[in-house]
Amino acid sequence: ILGAAALGCGRTPQTGGQPVRRIVSLAPSITELLFAVGAGDRVVGRTTWCDFPAAALKVPSVGDGLHPNVEAIVARRPDLVLLYPSPSNATATARLHALGIATDTIRMDRLADVITGARRFGRLTGTARMADSLAAAFAAALDSAHAAQRSGPRRRVLLLAWDEPPVVIGGGSFQDELVSLAGAGHGFAGPPPPAGQAGLATIAARAPRLARPPGGPSTGRGPTPAAATHWRPPRCTSC
Repeated sequence: ILGAAALGCGRTPQTGGQPVRRIVSLAPSITELLFAVGAGDRVVGRTTWCDFPAAALKVPSVGDGLHPNVEAIVARRPDLVLLYPSPSNATATARLHALGIATDTIRMDRLADVITGARRFGRLTGTARMADSLAAAFAAALDSAHAAQRSGPRRRVLLLAWDEPPVVIGGGSFQDELVSLAGAGHGFAGPPPPAGQAGLATIAARAPRLARPPGGPSTGRGPTPAAATHWRPPRCTSC
């Protein structure tokens, strides 16, 4: 489950204290967490990339999450639309507001904030008991993982989100945390943003021992060219 929930931006739903019944989720991480807290039956719209859990595939797709199809969203008659905050969907968010549709943004960047997100979704959807149980279990597992970390030399790795142009996973991301918990060092573990473009020379200068290329999602789309053996950063001759 992707982590970091920070709800509160946007127009909150006016439900008279009643749980939200119809949600359009515009990020795979949001969709997964909604299902995990027992609110999957409230999800009436998802993005093309929301393919987990398997039950999410039965929910009608409204297309892309960062460039939302407002007409497709409106057709699902949502009480609330949940989005990842991005300049790419700002125009669509404003259109939804103009139509009187409530929206909220939620960041999914850090592991620990799965806990915050689960509890928030539990309150929104009336599934607080299941959500609180999930949050407590996740918190305990995260504490155990941190306690089990070992000191010593770390192999430096690089995580690619995209290959052309290269987009690397950086600090401020849950992937960065996972690399650290696994006992490795992250080549782009500096401050946020959680992802950004990087030139091949910059990548080579970080001297990663392992580059993890992106693969195709489980919906059946094939892997990107970065998964092929011909994609190689140039060797750094001045490092």
